[in-house]
Amino acid sequence: MMRVAVLRERRGAETRVAATPETAKKLIALGCTVAVETGAGLTSGFPDSHYAEAGAEVAPDAAAALANAGLVLKVRAPLGAREGEVDELALIPRGAILVGTLGASRAVAETYAQLGIEACSMELLPRITRAQSMDVLSSQANLAGYRAVVEAAGAFDRGFPMLMTAAGTIPAANVFVMGAGVAGLQAIATARRLGGRVSATDVRPAAKEEIKSLGATFVGYEDEESKAAQTAGGYAKQLSAEFYAKQAEVVAAHIAKQDIVVCTALVQGRKAPILVNEAMVASMKPGSIIVDLAAEAGGNCAATVPGEMTVTGNGVKILGYRNWPGRISGASSALYARNLLTFLTTFWDKEAKKPVLAEDDDIVKGVQLTRGGAVVHASLPAA
Repeated sequence: MMRVAVLRERRGAETRVAATPETAKKLIALGCTVAVETGAGLTSGFPDSHYAEAGAEVAPDAAAALANAGLVLKVRAPLGAREGEVDELALIPRGAILVGTLGASRAVAETYAQLGIEACSMELLPRITRAQSMDVLSSQANLAGYRAVVEAAGAFDRGFPMLMTAAGTIPAANVFVMGAGVAGLQAIATARRLGGRVSATDVRPAAKEEIKSLGATFVGYEDEESKAAQTAGGYAKQLSAEFYAKQAEVVAAHIAKQDIVVCTALVQGRKAPILVNEAMVASMKPGSIIVDLAAEAGGNCAATVPGEMTVTGNGVKILGYRNWPGRISGASSALYARNLLTFLTTFWDKEAKKPVLAEDDDIVKGVQLTRGGAVVHASLPAA
């Protein structure tokens, strides 16, 4: 039987887990044994007892969980030597398949190759129809967009909906969402449900109708460059400095009237673009909120301090937390674990009782970093 190891996450106060009792039970039904490191699911609301009830082994530490493992499930990349309390990489058996959001560079991929680890980095999944149900970026971004609005509502010193009382009326909050990808669209929908007056912007041409379909107002600058602002995979492209300057002119006056600004713009593999500059922050009213979902990639707001909630001199609160999906860890772990399970079952060999990753498959080519001791991913060319 293939042994599946699920480790406790140790990077950056990560609160998610790569397998839930539900997915552990399904892996066992496929013919695997599942070993979950003790405490791995606790911060996501899954105690060890729930894994044991699902039929998994609760291992006392990472070494015990990884012993003879053929498949390792992670949220973040395993720790290497001198990176933390445990050298997880050194404990992974040679030939094991590692699946997670590994964020790998060429150097990290070469380390996996040298150790004989068959690494699959799920954030590189191609945006094709077959891969939708295993798309970890979309599932996690959806929850991040929801959580962003909930956090904004908690930090805002008024209410989202218009509140009519005998003592007077509190107007509805003006909410501006910057970026209408998966996270942005969920932020729009959530803000609308809470009763806010919502507007949004995005450089991608298809986004305008999506924004309007959710009942929000579109705000933005459009030109010939913006017509080609989307990759074939549906991601936003990095545009010119000139375009961003013109976009900034259009939104600057709008931002000054907003109570809440939610920034969600990310460019895959690159630093997040600055969409809200210092002057825009200074123009906002005291008590206004900026939520920066791109904080981990440098931030869309020039005043964001990654990992922190700060208050500017003019009283604007900036929520620059890292790992937004981790702030709703129960739901995000459940979806992430199902994404991984779908990936594995798509390539599952019933007779061998293990995943067989065909190297000519588009999904495999999209995510696999290493195979047979070599770096094989096209986006990681030799230096």
